[in-house]
Amino acid sequence: MESQNWIGGNWYTPSAGEMTVYNPSETSEIVGTVHLSSNEDMMEAGVAAKAALQQWATRTPGERAAFLDKAASLLEQNLEEIAHVASSEMGKPISEMKGEVMRGVNLLKYYAAEGVRAHGSVIPASQSSVLQYTKRVPLGVAGLITPWNFPVAIPIWKIAPALICGNTIIWKPAEIASLSATYVAKIFAQAGLPDGVLNLVIGEGHTVGNTLVEQVDVDVISFTGSTKTGMHVASIAAQRNIKYQTEMGGKNAAVVLADADLKLATSAILSGAFRSAGQKCTATSRVIVEESIYNPLIDELRRQLADVYTGSALDPKSYLGPVASKAQYEKVQSFINLAHTEAQIVAEGALQLDPSSGYYVAPSIVEGVPTSHALVQEEIFGPLITLLKATDFEEAVSLCNQTVYGLSASVFTNDIQKGFRFLDEAEAGMVRINLESAGVEYQAPFGGMKRSSSHSREQGQAALDFYSQLKTCAVYYG
Repeated sequence: MESQNWIGGNWYTPSAGEMTVYNPSETSEIVGTVHLSSNEDMMEAGVAAKAALQQWATRTPGERAAFLDKAASLLEQNLEEIAHVASSEMGKPISEMKGEVMRGVNLLKYYAAEGVRAHGSVIPASQSSVLQYTKRVPLGVAGLITPWNFPVAIPIWKIAPALICGNTIIWKPAEIASLSATYVAKIFAQAGLPDGVLNLVIGEGHTVGNTLVEQVDVDVISFTGSTKTGMHVASIAAQRNIKYQTEMGGKNAAVVLADADLKLATSAILSGAFRSAGQKCTATSRVIVEESIYNPLIDELRRQLADVYTGSALDPKSYLGPVASKAQYEKVQSFINLAHTEAQIVAEGALQLDPSSGYYVAPSIVEGVPTSHALVQEEIFGPLITLLKATDFEEAVSLCNQTVYGLSASVFTNDIQKGFRFLDEAEAGMVRINLESAGVEYQAPFGGMKRSSSHSREQGQAALDFYSQLKTCAVYYG
């Protein structure tokens, strides 16, 4: 498969460079070729999006919803094929990827339905014979920058609300998710989306990504990626007075209290930490345990980890597959090497295949490092858990909050008082009781505190707030 740009309704192959995509499950296998765009391609997308804006924005929300509903049907019809492409491209197990594609289907249906929901309010006026009310209006052209770890769901949870609110879009996906992005864009093309409403530009972040943020005439930017890049995006957007949203890193904790169901907690911890090879911003990275159950929890972690199967992304049995790329493998492996040098290995999963055949990293659980250590403070984005011991609930919450991030956190307990206290006291945008850190549903707001987010939210009703602006209207009829 080869990537293509889709700009102003035209499909074409850009010529600023190319990169070969290798299957991370079997690195000798070529999956396809990604063709890279120039800055001129990105500027052309800006012109196309602006030209399409007025006609798209003046359609009724119900009319816009019809395109989303059609795209949902087409995406579901092509679920198997797009899941295969995405799993081959970035290594997420096929069972998970099918679920992700289905999440994209549900997101499209959800936001299509939002097109006919009543929004706005009637506000009493101080003057008689005056009707005063608010309504939502589009922002304009939206620049969307999406990551590789959720190559279908994250783009759709940005694209769908942006479209239903009447905006046009320029979409710059991650390079190693560009084949998946081409497939997703073709779904929207087949749904009949008017020319220029959605524009796909394949390219590198430091070139066309910067051009999108710094030069293209956009009205709003939504970015998901690293904290460093997200803060750069926020800085430039603020200087340009562009509305922006940045979803960035996480160092998420699972707190296990003395009265917890250890089997339940362990199952959720392993799922949160090791599904997608730990490559989720909401992945469980720290596990904070009351000391009275520390050893029993370790025993249960070892027992359940023994059943975790690491294999090819296309193997239906795989609990986790490889990490997504050579660069990602080298980064994660550096943390694994650090753990072997400076921590104690509690448990390490087996690799059921030749590790040299792909970018495979054995899932690992470690202990014995201080809270200031890199394993406790830095986002790893790989299958590695660091255990921390707490004397009581208060210390557990304190340890949970000792991070610059604040995306997601979970507590495992049967004590309703402590559970609700955790919901109040944990410094995270998404907090959960007896659930893994990485399972927020599409109809609920998604986002974090501290350096995890720019204080806005994605998904749910919150996305409609972000991709629209309120206009206050007053009519004198006396």
